[in-house]
Amino acid sequence: MELLKVEIVTNRLLLIPVSLKYKQEIFQEFTAEITTYTYPRSPQKISETQAFINQSISEMEKGYNLVIVILKKDSQEFLGCSGIHHINSQQPELGIWLKKSAQGNNYGWETINALKQWAEENLEYKYLIYPVDKDNIPSRRIAEKISGQISREYNKTNMSGRVLHLLEYKITKK
Repeated sequence: MELLKVEIVTNRLLLIPVSLKYKQEIFQEFTAEITTYTYPRSPQKISETQAFINQSISEMEKGYNLVIVILKKDSQEFLGCSGIHHINSQQPELGIWLKKSAQGNNYGWETINALKQWAEENLEYKYLIYPVDKDNIPSRRIAEKISGQISREYNKTNMSGRVLHLLEYKITKK
């Protein structure tokens, strides 16, 4: 599967593989506030963002992960990043972050729903997992809206040293 050529179009969004073209936007928008509920921390230098993008491209070439940028379809405005990790496993993992100004517009749900549909059409798996911090209510709503069921709860310390209280949602295939 050629992950670097994946293009997913929704009503309002264009989801395309991450590339260095978006390093400035990712660097600027992946702030400490945005990373409150994520495992990665916000980058201190643009070279860290560049390294993340290069690693993501390498992992897509190897078929491990699909890492996409979320763009507004009409204006091509950068909204955030998302992806499906461990795509060759029986439990691929969904993840997403949106820049502050893009939150509250249902772009998260639209993206995760599109990735779920793409996975159903292109991947062999038992179920998707979507780990969400217990306090991240908007992300929990996304999981629940696509019929995710909490399968386990655990703590994980993120790269900033903050303990995340994760609910792992299991999302079964249709």
